[in-house]
Order: sequence, then structure tokens, then C-alpha cells
Amino acid sequence: MDQENKSEDEAVGQSEDHDQQRFPLGLSDSEAVEVLWQMRAQRRQASPDLPDTVTRLTTPEGSVVYLVGTAHFSDSSKKDVVTTIRAVQPDVVVVELCQYRVSMLKMDEKMLMKEAKDINLEKVQQAIRQNGVMSGLMQILLLKVSAHITEQLGMAPGGEFREAFREAGKVPFCKFHLGDRPIPVTFKRAIAALSLWQKARLAWGLCFLSDPISKEDVEKCKQKDLLEQTMSEMIGEFPALHRTIVAERDIYLTHTLRQAARCVEAPPNAQKVPAVVVGVVGMGHVPGIEQNWDQELDIHEIISVAPPSRFGWVLRTVLKGAVLTALGYACYRAGGGVGRVLLSLPAVQSLLENLRPAPA
Repeated sequence: MDQENKSEDEAVGQSEDHDQQRFPLGLSDSEAVEVLWQMRAQRRQASPDLPDTVTRLTTPEGSVVYLVGTAHFSDSSKKDVVTTIRAVQPDVVVVELCQYRVSMLKMDEKMLMKEAKDINLEKVQQAIRQNGVMSGLMQILLLKVSAHITEQLGMAPGGEFREAFREAGKVPFCKFHLGDRPIPVTFKRAIAALSLWQKARLAWGLCFLSDPISKEDVEKCKQKDLLEQTMSEMIGEFPALHRTIVAERDIYLTHTLRQAARCVEAPPNAQKVPAVVVGVVGMGHVPGIEQNWDQELDIHEIISVAPPSRFGWVLRTVLKGAVLTALGYACYRAGGGVGRVLLSLPAVQSLLENLRPAPA
């Protein structure tokens, strides 16, 4: 398999060298743009032989979206992404990431492995600062799930997105879009949709996650029949969670992909032509995107966040009271000087700032 990949890389390299030899010297900017456009058109396969994980969608204007369904911890998925982008030479690549997770595109595997497994106080504070107390704690619990998978498989998450980013950079005129809803919005809407009892049950399950996971288990996630079975089990357990974390993001991703599939301008006369798009999303989102593709969508409701609940305000108040009580007791036992030192610590100030109720 490695030999096959090496041969494929060498073939692409030889093709690029050949293109450079054919590229005329002394061209104006507009002429160079036209030559590169034609060069990409020659590389683009009209009827590509793509992996089974790729779904083809079209728009009324004739644009084509190749939707690559992936398992997020899968070597096979990374190869599917590379194969698809090299074959269709897209105008746009869209990935299931938002601006809050964009750092994983440029970090190396070692650093990502370390980051994924290291859940420290700073991460907890940052999550609470961005998302509020309840949503922040839920984000930390979900990070724990990712850390568990990373440790079990010895593989950093998001490999298919990094491959998409690298391959998009090799295609002339190809744009790279972040297609997912901002993760703070998703967490806040998910928490707001759960009852207190459901929050407790979900947190308990995530806290004590310890089942072993194999690479074979991950690859099975690419089978639609097993995926539907898993999704139906989750719907029965937490229907509101499924709606906010999966179904709403299906709508958002569909909207982003359709925006990316608008016609593009072709040189030299800026004529509008159908676009070719590659979307890289988790396999769990593929059925929802297919279902929503021809529907009329309104994303305004799913990007709004309700104001903090009374329960959240009470929880913040209780936590703040507990911290202040502990600090007051420390001041009493250790004297005013030590108390002032404790209050001046950045960690204490940050915690108090995070627990402060949001302005009305």
C-alpha cells in the first residue's frame, strides 16, 4: 500500500514537473492565469473513478459537489480525500471545521497528539470563558472522549482535514472554506436543549468512558448501515442532543456547500461557469446533507443562542459563592497579606471573571 502511495505521489510530481516545462515564459499576468486555468482543466477527470465513500450532488446551475464521507480517526479516509481532490481538481474545498478548530490544520501529528490528550486547567478556563459554565464543562467532557480515542488508537484527530488543506493548496485557484457552525453555538444550543437530568446522565456517561476502541471499529463507522443503527440508538437516548449536534449541523453544512457551489468566473472574460466542489465531512452528516440538498433552508434560527437559563445563573452564583467563601476562610486563617496574594493570582482572578454573571 505504501508503495502504491509512493508511486501515486511520484506520478503527480512528474506531472507537475511536466506542466512547469510546458509553461511558457514571458507571459502577462492575465495570460498566465488563463494558462493555469487550462492546465487545471486538463488535469480534471470528466468521469473520475472515486471511492465508495464519495457522494455526488449537483445544483440547478450545473455545479457538482463531491461529498467525501469520512471517519475522523481513519487512514483510509485520508486516502479517500487525497484521491478525490487530485481527480476532480476542485474550485473549492469545504471541510467540517469552524474557526475555533482551524489550528488543527497546520499542527503536526505529535503536537496534536499531545494537545488531544492534555486536558489541563487552562483548557477548562478557556472553555468556560468561551461557552459559559455548563457548555464549557460539556466541551471539556467531549474533549475527554476525543482524548480517549486518541490514546486508544495512537492517532491524532482531523487527519482527513489536514490532507484536504494540503491538497487544496496544490490545485490552482482552489479556495479552502471552513464549513461548520461555530462550536460555541453548537455547545450552547445542545446544553439548552437538555433537561437537568439528561445533562447529568450525559456527563456521567462521558466521565466514565473507558471502553476499548480498535482501528477496525473506526473503519466500520464508514458503513452506512452500522452508522444508521448507531444514530438511531443515540436518537432514542438523547433526541434533543441529536437535533442540535447532528441535524442542525447537517443543515448548516448543506447551506455552506451550496454557497461554495455557486458558479465561478473563468478567464479571460470572467464568464460564469459551473463550479466543482469537494466537501469533507464525517460520514454521519452525509445522509442529512443528501436529504437537505434540494430543500429550502433557513439557517438564522440554528445560529441563534438563547440567553442563559435561570439554572445557569444560579449555578454560577453558587460556584462564585463557594470560591469567595474559600478565599475568605483562607484570608482568615492565613492573615490579610496572604489573602491579598491569593486574590492577586491570575488563576484566581480568571476564575472569578469566568463565574461573574453576564450583563443583562
